[in-house]
Amino acid sequence: MKKYISSHILQSIEIKRAIAKDSAILSLIEQAARKMIEVYRKGNKIMIGGNGGSAADAQHIAGEFVSRFYFDRPGLPCIALTTDTSVLTAIGNDYGYEQLFARQVQALGRTGDLFIGISTSGNSPNVIRGLEMSRTMGITTIGLTGETGGSLAALCDICIRIPSQETPRIQEAHILIGHILCAIVEESIFGKGF
Repeated sequence: MKKYISSHILQSIEIKRAIAKDSAILSLIEQAARKMIEVYRKGNKIMIGGNGGSAADAQHIAGEFVSRFYFDRPGLPCIALTTDTSVLTAIGNDYGYEQLFARQVQALGRTGDLFIGISTSGNSPNVIRGLEMSRTMGITTIGLTGETGGSLAALCDICIRIPSQETPRIQEAHILIGHILCAIVEESIFGKGF
C-alpha cells in the first residue's frame, strides 16, 4: 500500500513540475493575477463557479480572498456561486441545472467584474453557460481546466489548462494555482508588491 500512496504523491509532483517548467502556463497565471488585481483596484468583484470538487475549490479560493491569505488585510469581494442552497435549488428547479451559474452571474455580476469557471473536463454545461453570460455582460472570464480545455477554453479571456487528464491531479493543481493567485493579489494590493 505504501507504493500506491507514494505513486499518487509522485504523480501530483510531476504535474506540478510540468507546470513550473511551462513558460506559457506561467504567463497565463501571471496574466490572470494582473487581471484580478485590476478588477479589485477598480472596485469590482470576482465570482467563481464549479461542480463537485471544483465547487469546493471555488469556496476555498473565495474564502482566501474574503478573509485573508498570508497576512491580515481588508477583505476582498469574492463570491463562490456554489454556496446558497436556496438559490441553487430554486434555479435548478425553475430553470434547470445548466443555468445555475448564468442566472447568478446575471443577478450579481456587473460590467468590470470577473468570473472564474472551474471544470476539469472543460465541458460542464453550467460553467459554460456562466461564462457565456459573463461575456455578454462585459465580465472578464478566466477558466481553470484540464489538458484539452474542452468547450470552456473558447469562452475564456484567459484559460489555464493543467497538463493532465486525471481529475484528481487537475484539481490538486487548480488549488495550487488558486493559492498562487491569492498570494499575488494580496501582496500586490496590500503588501510591497513585485
